[in-house]
Amino acid sequence: MNLASTPSAGATGPSWVLVVAAVLVSGLLLAGPALRRRYPVAWWLLLGFPAAAFRVVRTWRALMAGCGLAVSRRPALTVVSGLVGNGAPPPLPRVPRPGLIRPTSGGFLLLVRLLPGQVPEDFVKAAPAMAEDWQVHAVRVTSWKPGVVRITASAADPLAAPRVPKQRGPGHLLRVTVGALETGAAWVVDLRRVPHWLIVGATRSGKSTLINALVAGLAPQPVALVGIDCKGGMELSLYEPRLSALATNREQAVRLLAALVDLTLDRMTICRAARVRNIWGLSDKERPVPVVVIVDEIAELFLVASRNEKDEAQAAGTALIRLAQLGAALGVFLVVAGQRVGSDLGPGVTALRAQLGGRVCHRVADPGTAEMALGDLNPDALKAAQAITPEQAGTAVLASGDGWERARSHLITEVEAEAVAAEYAHLTPVLSELHVEAP
Repeated sequence: MNLASTPSAGATGPSWVLVVAAVLVSGLLLAGPALRRRYPVAWWLLLGFPAAAFRVVRTWRALMAGCGLAVSRRPALTVVSGLVGNGAPPPLPRVPRPGLIRPTSGGFLLLVRLLPGQVPEDFVKAAPAMAEDWQVHAVRVTSWKPGVVRITASAADPLAAPRVPKQRGPGHLLRVTVGALETGAAWVVDLRRVPHWLIVGATRSGKSTLINALVAGLAPQPVALVGIDCKGGMELSLYEPRLSALATNREQAVRLLAALVDLTLDRMTICRAARVRNIWGLSDKERPVPVVVIVDEIAELFLVASRNEKDEAQAAGTALIRLAQLGAALGVFLVVAGQRVGSDLGPGVTALRAQLGGRVCHRVADPGTAEMALGDLNPDALKAAQAITPEQAGTAVLASGDGWERARSHLITEVEAEAVAAEYAHLTPVLSELHVEAP
């Protein structure tokens, strides 16, 4: 009797496994929407990514053929003669070979080896079709190394509501998390790596919000903040308790910039005496405090209506260029912002732009400003910036010599920025050399 019952008992084992598996899958499907809202990364890794990877594998060959990325295995005349001669079907075309599909926190990436005669631009043109077939928000193609491209897919728009963790404590010196990149990674402004930045954007495009986030991240750090706001201090006066100096008109700005140049030259003398190439080679006791100079509405410095104003504008432009050339090694960093930055403001603006390695372009009101910000770095970045709509406030394209990304700054309101400046006012360094009396 026992022997007869053994097969039936064994037969029920797999059935219970199937039942349990079915219950687990049903539970995941039912809990999917709630899981996606509360734990988007976990939802993506458990449910979203496997489904997306299956779609990539299933559609790959047809997608490559449809986008003109497949190559015949035999010369065209041979194929035609074979069809006419014996009716044999031509061999399947060769398609580029994809690598392992690897998940990210909000998408996936894979490397693809190009076929002979193909270039990365062929895959860039096919990116919209990839996004459509794979049912993802966006696909971006970049060159990985010769003969290989990297395909990065975003399942959803990570810029719709960027979630940046609040910074606790001072963090890394001169390094601030200000928002999120389109890849889902944090948008970090690191002044040690890219020392000078140009930020452009029309009214209500997100430019001021980005400056708020930058100042809020720098305020807890042992750095001096200096403001130049020739619109009477309308923007930067919010941070005045945390500013070591503030110029609110062009006359004050020229004197302050001249003092900053003198400060930089004094630091050069200190480094030369210590036989080091920059202030970071000095000991902690000898190293002077880093200075971050924020210039809001750069056009106000360069617009002229008289001979006297022309001389002031030229002096301001010359001082800014000198600071940009010397400042990185001597602990003086520039963040230059404006609604409109064009070559019509004079040759000084173009010369200054060349020294500002980091660029951020929000929605702008004229194409010349976007061209000034991004045109000399990357034409694709320029096209992406010109596609930003008024509804995408806070969204920007940032570019440097390393490449470009779409990003969105974390929302820091004026009230929050003012509160941060007041909270850390006690950390404001006193730089007596920047307190220049009026003539």
